[in-house]
Amino acid sequence: MLLGSSAMDPEVALELVKCGATLLFLDVPQYTLLGIDTQIFSVGANFKGIKMIPPGPHFVYYSSSSRDGKEFAPMVGFFIDASPFEVVIRKWNQQEERLAEVTEEEVERFSQSVKSMEFDRYLGPYNLSQYGDWKRISGYITKDVIGLLEPIGGDITVACESDFVGTTSKSSMEKALDEQLRSSKFPVSVNKNHTRGCYYTSIPRVVKPEGIQGHELTSLNLDKTQLLESVLAENYGGSEDLLLGELQFSFVAFLMGQSLQAFLQWKSLVTLLLGCSEAPFHTRTHLFIKFIRVVYYQIKYGFQKEFTECASNEHGCVTLLDDLWFSVDSFLHRLCKDFFSLVLSASVIDGQLVSWTRKFKELLESTLGWKFEQKDEVNGIYFEEDDEYAPTVVVMDD
Repeated sequence: MLLGSSAMDPEVALELVKCGATLLFLDVPQYTLLGIDTQIFSVGANFKGIKMIPPGPHFVYYSSSSRDGKEFAPMVGFFIDASPFEVVIRKWNQQEERLAEVTEEEVERFSQSVKSMEFDRYLGPYNLSQYGDWKRISGYITKDVIGLLEPIGGDITVACESDFVGTTSKSSMEKALDEQLRSSKFPVSVNKNHTRGCYYTSIPRVVKPEGIQGHELTSLNLDKTQLLESVLAENYGGSEDLLLGELQFSFVAFLMGQSLQAFLQWKSLVTLLLGCSEAPFHTRTHLFIKFIRVVYYQIKYGFQKEFTECASNEHGCVTLLDDLWFSVDSFLHRLCKDFFSLVLSASVIDGQLVSWTRKFKELLESTLGWKFEQKDEVNGIYFEEDDEYAPTVVVMDD
């Protein structure tokens, strides 16, 4: 079948026909799962691509299928930054079972064919009714963010991440999901130029500035505000939006592209921000308003009870968040419990930050059934002995 279409304003449709971008995918085998942004479909015999794509960043992802359409390889995804009138062309490489770029000569020839409407009846329209969801979870992803983070060759897939996440400390839940994402009954090939994963920012867990010792160093690591400032200055040139762009990039690569490396990066960034005690109130209030709003929409979208127009569901393709990623004993529950208590018990605080924090808390309670009791003012929050997100006490060398 072709990509599904939805009713849209005729003037908007005409404008997108005129200036929207086009993805031309040639020779993609039937039953391949293929998606763009929040839309994913099973490829039919006549499918040759997607038209009327709004200009801007998008995430394209696919999973090759066995001949009977019952078994699927790990997802492969890549970001694009589409320009008005642009034609992005990929051709299926039968030997490697992946979408590959074409020659400059083919680009010129096929682009002209698209503009001459020769492929029009084989192109499914981008579903604008889902564009709002995509913008809410990708608003800080820009061409610069993509250029900074994407891997060599562009392909993002868990199939090439064993060297990057295999030695990373993970909870038992994450280890189980690691196996779930990696499991495949037949191998998948990826871009031969793909020699490493995404170029994510390295987030240290403990900071040890020179000249700081003992209790002062422990306090510094209990509140990650200074670490946040250091990360912003050294890795993002002080740009809060670049940090939020990486947060969204990693979430999309995890959610749609099923990348475990991306999940671990998203987790690191969320841990850094939720671990700040001073920044939300004094130095980075607007950053935290934007951050809570970003995570709110990520969780809201990821845990939708219904995912319409997703033909992959019947094939068991994981496209939305599984409750297992965020069980009640997960890192997010513990960090949010502390953060909510910090913000909602403050005497003087920005109204927007309070509003979005309450909204996020209510979303987690209604969606996941989590309960957040107020922090015990005397004893604080109790952590399990092996909890990697418990307060960090730094022991100095003699």
